[in-house]
Amino acid sequence: MRPRVFITQPVAQSAIERLRQVAEVRLNPDPLHIVSKDEILAAVRDHDILFCLLHDRVDRDVIAANPGLRAVASMKITPSDIDVDAATLRRIPVTVIPPIVTEATADINMALLLAVARRVVEGDRLVRAGVFPGAQSSYLEGAGVFGKVLGLIGGGGRIGKAVARRARGFAMRLLYWGPRRKPASEEQELGLTYVPLDELLAESDFVSIHTPLTPETRHQIGARELGLMKPTAFLINTARGPIVDEAALVRALAERRIAGAGLDVFEHEPRVDPALLAMPNVVLTPHLGSAVTELREAMANVVVDNILAVLDGRQPPNCWNAEIYNTNK
Repeated sequence: MRPRVFITQPVAQSAIERLRQVAEVRLNPDPLHIVSKDEILAAVRDHDILFCLLHDRVDRDVIAANPGLRAVASMKITPSDIDVDAATLRRIPVTVIPPIVTEATADINMALLLAVARRVVEGDRLVRAGVFPGAQSSYLEGAGVFGKVLGLIGGGGRIGKAVARRARGFAMRLLYWGPRRKPASEEQELGLTYVPLDELLAESDFVSIHTPLTPETRHQIGARELGLMKPTAFLINTARGPIVDEAALVRALAERRIAGAGLDVFEHEPRVDPALLAMPNVVLTPHLGSAVTELREAMANVVVDNILAVLDGRQPPNCWNAEIYNTNK
């Protein structure tokens, strides 16, 4: 009997076809539908391998739903929302993908920054509604980007540095803060200036978040930090939603303590705070960081590489809990 693989949402056809050469493949065909817990439980009971995406929650119940489960193969860089401990106890490999989303995420970061500063989304809506204020009307005046100060929180990481390279094309002054300062040669190459976090928040026209989500960085940006920002400044987040205290952000935006925000991630995804939806000074995208066709195809095929290794009885190349392959255990 051929092994059975369930995919929680459509992925690149080339990846699906590779799987179909060696396995029976079933998938949720609707890219707008996130499978519920009941749906994922039912799928795992009937399949040998779960191919899951970033938005899927694979908890202890899901891991235990099928005693014959052979792998949880995720299209994530880190296995967030996967109970790795439960899988490890049952010697089930949890696989991930390498950090190949850097440039695409930096692109969406700059897109959000430009869109919220120059009120692009508001302008688009007006034109579609048949309203054209005039080529020099003051109605949609926004904030300039060229030559402004960009503060990168966690800016020494892959995506922060990629954003810095793009921002240099806008002659922006680049401040950064992180738990570890980069070597002077790297700072000079990218035009980065290291400053304390509070100074970065106070001086930046745009504050961009690039820290990983950990217990220590949850609500790293809260009411105090937002209060340090200029009333003319914008917050950009393409990292992880819970790094920002979303309730505090809503208050700061509503009270005009900051000028606006560009958000690709949210604290309680896929739910978005209704207050954010009503704010014209906020640009919202549904976690589009890696949504580039050729990149998503590469990502899906890395997942297939991992699955094929499992089916061949080999340690997959991107195994998060590789200790299960330790023959001494």
